Amino acid sequence: MSTPQPPMPQQSAPAPGGWQAPQGSSYTSPIPITRTHLGHALASEWTKIKSVRSTVWTLGVFLVLVFSSSLLIASQMRDEDFVDLPYSFSAFIGLMLGQICLITLGVLVVSSEYGTGMIRTTFTASPQRHRVLTAKFLIFFALAFGVSFASVFLMGALTAGMHSGASDVPWVGSAFKGSLYVSVLGVLSLAVGSILRHSAGAITAMMGVVLLPAILPAFLLISESTRKVGEKILDYNAINSLAKIFGADSEGGGTSQLVLLLVVTAAAVAGAFALLEKRDV
Repeated sequence: MSTPQPPMPQQSAPAPGGWQAPQGSSYTSPIPITRTHLGHALASEWTKIKSVRSTVWTLGVFLVLVFSSSLLIASQMRDEDFVDLPYSFSAFIGLMLGQICLITLGVLVVSSEYGTGMIRTTFTASPQRHRVLTAKFLIFFALAFGVSFASVFLMGALTAGMHSGASDVPWVGSAFKGSLYVSVLGVLSLAVGSILRHSAGAITAMMGVVLLPAILPAFLLISESTRKVGEKILDYNAINSLAKIFGADSEGGGTSQLVLLLVVTAAAVAGAFALLEKRDV
């Protein structure tokens, strides 16, 4: 009498595409799986921005411009000059020059990833593109505003010590608004960099946004038909906006100029988010 043979193990059907199907039970990874959130994207973007040399160089030049020009101006001004000016006025020239550094850094935060192809790795690790761009905006703004406000506040305090009692004009508010203005201008640059995806093109476009309104009124004011337009452009360009914030211009405190910049930046940010989801990398 023949002995019954044990049943043969059932062969699994071959997986499509030539891949071998897994045998037995499915594999369970010992690595815990956590749901990603904005905090992870913030940590990633902070690691990126503090690891590249462009951040160190641009912020280093920014600090040199603010400190050197502020000390020079504060040392050359007399006590009588601060009767109608806040102590933070000494940082006006440095911040006007330093805004170029923040514009450049804002563009490079996003455009450099497109230039190197790193953006593909970023979006593979975080498919939620809007989360990545949000993290870039938040990290850059926090860094730009923190560095600019700390430097302007420090120079205002040093100027107050050098010319003690010369001014009764509150100066902390102008330091805050001036730092906010150049930081938002940097955020606008980041949005333009995300839209154009090209470092040189985005930086050139932002130089036009800053410099063209300062030059164009000189030609528009010649003719009576374009004089009003020229006066408005002259009133709202970046240089005159900072001058109003720091009290160099007695007409207004720069609030309307800051509001206009916020509106324009919000529109550019919205455009960057809309194009991010529609275009491929």
